[in-house]
Amino acid sequence: MLAPSIKVCPIIKPCLLRRGSQATPPGGVGLRCPPIPRQNNPPYNTGAFRFELTFSPNHPLEPPCPPCATLRTPIYHPSVDLGGHVCQPLTTHGHWEPTTRAIQVLQDLLLQLDSPDPQRVLRPNVARELQERPEEFRRRAEEHTRLHAEPRPDPRT
Repeated sequence: MLAPSIKVCPIIKPCLLRRGSQATPPGGVGLRCPPIPRQNNPPYNTGAFRFELTFSPNHPLEPPCPPCATLRTPIYHPSVDLGGHVCQPLTTHGHWEPTTRAIQVLQDLLLQLDSPDPQRVLRPNVARELQERPEEFRRRAEEHTRLHAEPRPDPRT
């Protein structure tokens, strides 16, 4: 059972059920992006993570589905499921505005990766570990980052 402050994100599952597990919906636009090297907080600040943005064929009039941001680099994070889907309320029908820009989606993603939100949980066991045993969570996340993330680019080059 989850701790009272941990709730599984209701956003991802309905979206995946409607569209299957395709990376890009028919007629949609997928954009594979270079690794994100901008996480500033441990345990993710030692690596860079690849991601993909997916927009609906009716963009910007309707939100992306399946989830807009999908991490292609495995990450040990409570808000990212094993398929790389991220719980992002910003990209749901209830929150989406046609004026939402891709940079806002990316900023939301970076904030979520840097500062896990207990209301955006896709992996309850990882969220519970973060809440109850933060040092163990940090150790596992650092090891996972070391094994899977790409090296961060040198900012001087």
